Amino acid sequence: MSLPLSISPEVSDALAAGRPVVALESTIISHGLPRPDNLAAARRFEQQLRDAGVVPATIAVLDGQLKAGLSDAELERIASEDVPKLSMRDLPVVLARGGSGATTVAATSFIADHAGVRVFATGGLGGVHRGADTSFDESNDLKALSEVPITVVSAGVKSVLDIGATLERLETLGVTVLGYGTDEFPSFWLRSSGEPLDWTVPDGQAVAGVMEAREQLELCTAIVVANPLPFDQQLDPDLHDRALAEALRRCEEKGIEGKEVTPFLLSTIVELTEGDSLAVNLRIVENNIRVAAEIATAWAEL
Repeated sequence: MSLPLSISPEVSDALAAGRPVVALESTIISHGLPRPDNLAAARRFEQQLRDAGVVPATIAVLDGQLKAGLSDAELERIASEDVPKLSMRDLPVVLARGGSGATTVAATSFIADHAGVRVFATGGLGGVHRGADTSFDESNDLKALSEVPITVVSAGVKSVLDIGATLERLETLGVTVLGYGTDEFPSFWLRSSGEPLDWTVPDGQAVAGVMEAREQLELCTAIVVANPLPFDQQLDPDLHDRALAEALRRCEEKGIEGKEVTPFLLSTIVELTEGDSLAVNLRIVENNIRVAAEIATAWAEL
């Protein structure tokens, strides 16, 4: 049976001609940013890539079709409709029902890989949750990255997660992690988590070289490019620490568990930082798109 995959003409033409393409996830649009600003941000993300000479391939599921590259009308649907957030396990159900949804890092990686897109820009990865030693709660992003040979540019994982445990899991799963101009893993809103990295690269060309070596080795695991914000663009560290501590306290006090924990913590941190964390989110995505464009361009040249 053929995969119900629809690749936009713009993306298809670019791939056929060997031009650079970067995948973008749609969960940021549908769940990560408030309406109506989310649609303007989604258009700005795509335009940022086009201005760099790179074709954007925003990934989503619409009407039972896996989509690699959206028209403006389809982008507007993802931004305005109440669609569910889809990880890989959700794809068979939503396809069988002819439904629609926004894709997480895991689902985006899967669809982008099947479309032939090799570079993907996101905000932050999912990871191992705090207290996972008893809850066994960790994101499907990690397992997907152990199975899909894509290169993902992210600002690490959010500080609401257990960053040290996340790096241990990535190592166990055989996922290559490269620090982009840094030897410490970033902490999303903050430039560094204090967790050291084994490997660092100076530019997109170096990442493309690692991608080429992975192809030669026939490895089917992802490369995570950990790209920190510049110091002057990160969230104020003292504000971050106060907001995180208070958000964790409220979460425990309310007895929130499972998949509701992360959305609660993130929304609480937005409230406690008076929107500063949301503004940093946008800078993170734009910074990751910039680096992903450099990598995709270098990869296309290879």
